[in-house]
Amino acid sequence: MNVISIQSHVAYGHVGNAAAVFALQRLGLEVWPVHTVQFSNHTGYPEFQGQVFSADDIARLIDGLEARGALARCDALLTGYVGDPALGAVILDAARRIRAANPRALWACDPVMGDDGKGLFVRPGIPGFMAEEALPAADILTPNRFELEILSATKCSSLPEVHDAAAALLRRGPKVVLVTSLAAEGNDAGEMEMLAVTAEGAWRVACPRLPFAPNGAGDAVAAFFLGFYLKSGSVPEALGKAAAAIFEVLQTTLDSGEEELQLIAAQGRLEAPRRRFTAEAF
Repeated sequence: MNVISIQSHVAYGHVGNAAAVFALQRLGLEVWPVHTVQFSNHTGYPEFQGQVFSADDIARLIDGLEARGALARCDALLTGYVGDPALGAVILDAARRIRAANPRALWACDPVMGDDGKGLFVRPGIPGFMAEEALPAADILTPNRFELEILSATKCSSLPEVHDAAAALLRRGPKVVLVTSLAAEGNDAGEMEMLAVTAEGAWRVACPRLPFAPNGAGDAVAAFFLGFYLKSGSVPEALGKAAAAIFEVLQTTLDSGEEELQLIAAQGRLEAPRRRFTAEAF
């Protein structure tokens, strides 16, 4: 299977495409990465170097992929952080062209906008783009709780509230809404939860919450879920395997004492993790 991944890229560390591409490749999928930026490192460090590519640059790369026949052979489009609304328009056009060439292709959209404790960290216009244009067009949406609240315009503290907000998003277009990085009200065990909601049902998975949240974890989760879903066609199976894979990466990172995700060190255990987690019907 083949995936086009339109995301930011860093030379040092694993965020954006530097997380998603290897994660998908290690699951056995071919990936054609389109980098929206190329930085030395993620912007959480005091300084970084690099270049932001224009929307026209990205559009030309999509044209080049189309010329090679790649759009017709693309099984899924994966997108993450969008730097400006002009790039959003290019992504929407890419999704339309991929579906025209291969109607079975999926668009998995990680609507990166912000997080609890950080607030919004995207430019004006991006929340509107995600809610009004990306959401109705995407097949799979992977917001965190903060982003779910923005997209649904509702407060979501408890797991039933998260479920209802995700179900409301389904009625606006997506086939799957996966809510990540949950610490829902009433979770006294301190677990990390994810909830996947479809028209056919909902499934929850939980694993121990580790005492840190390195950059790129959300990018890796979106890639793992998409990869396992493309391979299995099952939402609960993909959810359980994605949870086990990201827990393996996070545990390996914690054990190493490193700040950056240890995707390479954990690669041998992504499909054979030391701990397995089962998605249960919610």
